[in-house]
Amino acid sequence: MAASILIADDDAVARRLVENMVQKCGYDTVVVESGDAAIAALTAPDAPAIDAVILDLVMPGLDGMGVLAKIREAGLSVPVIVQTAHGGIDNVISAMRAGAADFVVKPVGLERLQVSLRNALNASALKGELQRIRHSREGRLTFSDIITRAEAMAPVMRTAQKAANSSIPVLIEGESGVGKEMFARAIHGSGERKAKPFVAVNCGAIPENLVESILFGHEKGAFTGATERHTGKFIEAHGGTLFLDEISELPLTAQVKLLRALQEGAVEAVGGRKPVKVDVRIISATNRKLLERVKQGHFREDLFYRLHVLPLTIPSLRSRREDIPHLLRHFLARFAAEENRPISGVSGEAVAHLAQLDWPGNIRQLENAVYRAVVMSEGDQLGLDDFPLVASHSHTATEIPTAPLMIEPIAAPSVVSGNEIPIVPLPLAGSLSMLTPNGDVRPLDDMESEIIRFAISHYRGQMSEVARRLKIGRSTLYRKLDEAGVPGHGGKSGEETH
Repeated sequence: MAASILIADDDAVARRLVENMVQKCGYDTVVVESGDAAIAALTAPDAPAIDAVILDLVMPGLDGMGVLAKIREAGLSVPVIVQTAHGGIDNVISAMRAGAADFVVKPVGLERLQVSLRNALNASALKGELQRIRHSREGRLTFSDIITRAEAMAPVMRTAQKAANSSIPVLIEGESGVGKEMFARAIHGSGERKAKPFVAVNCGAIPENLVESILFGHEKGAFTGATERHTGKFIEAHGGTLFLDEISELPLTAQVKLLRALQEGAVEAVGGRKPVKVDVRIISATNRKLLERVKQGHFREDLFYRLHVLPLTIPSLRSRREDIPHLLRHFLARFAAEENRPISGVSGEAVAHLAQLDWPGNIRQLENAVYRAVVMSEGDQLGLDDFPLVASHSHTATEIPTAPLMIEPIAAPSVVSGNEIPIVPLPLAGSLSMLTPNGDVRPLDDMESEIIRFAISHYRGQMSEVARRLKIGRSTLYRKLDEAGVPGHGGKSGEETH
């Protein structure tokens, strides 16, 4: 899914020109004709997410400066590029002081606009990553810090947001690396307990003989090596949230005591004489099907029902491939800054291939792949060779066979169709075989499938652009891909996010 750009201009001709240029750069557009409509598009509860704004300064009613003021008042962090036919220095200074990310003069050229959008989106990604890290360390992470645009994530986000408004126990299930702890932190940071501690415990990393001591505490001299009193994680989290990660790995002996603590709202330290009352909100997580562990006798059924009050299942990354470009942009911005590397983006070829991989390690694996690529890259842009995993899993979409009979070469567009991540120039031509190896005319379905494969490669996996250029709907495109059995295209057969 490409970045979404809001265009606000009262001039219909100028608005249409800018819209066409933005779409040629590979972005989705939302177009409005007034400042009030722009604010509504940015603040409406059901409005689509906006990644950047191109704003005309001179408009009737609420003008550009008024829009910038309202954006600042609303606490929105969306980057704004202002444009006007009057390019005086006073306008530039006023707009920048009001929070604009860049300033262009009408009529803006395509290359200038493309560079401005690229810089604004990259700067916004870096700012978002730094804010996310700071919020996580301070225990103030919220759902706005979670990077997702996938439809598959919408019900998960709604359920998690409802859970944040209460103290209901939440069980988060999902594969390793999908972001279970981030969701737990967002639930805590969005609820009434956000000012209280968030204490995370990895149950699978605690030695079995120390589980009770770490969770519930111990008194001095309670066992060999207990040279001083330890309060335990439950008491540390008093008033806040206790996150029990990999809860399925908790030993059966500790499960009994955990169940009692949840039932009575009190914990008894090892070697202690009386229980201590605690007020703790429990969020647990597992990368296994906990019910299966119950059936296998490895997890207590009564504890399962205590934890499984509100289940939350986070989809794998391969089930929400449209999040991959956005995650790439954010990870690249952070690691390039941390490693002091002047890397401007990822090539379209690499983006297209990364979006088609299954990513068994999910977001964590993608993050590590970008980290490695940033450290090892010798250029100013990450290409397919910087991702060895991708290079070793090349898809057939880029393999266009040559043949004796060829159609007219397809010329590349003058401006590379891009995403929020800058991309490298495309191949100059494609070819289509009209005959089978036996000399017969190929079936129409085969040639149609090959054309679609070439279009996906040509437009670097940007399915909206592919559908637009082939003059078919996205649902039709995905249906044809399913019928052709094309793997890893992110359609209906591979996921349920479209």
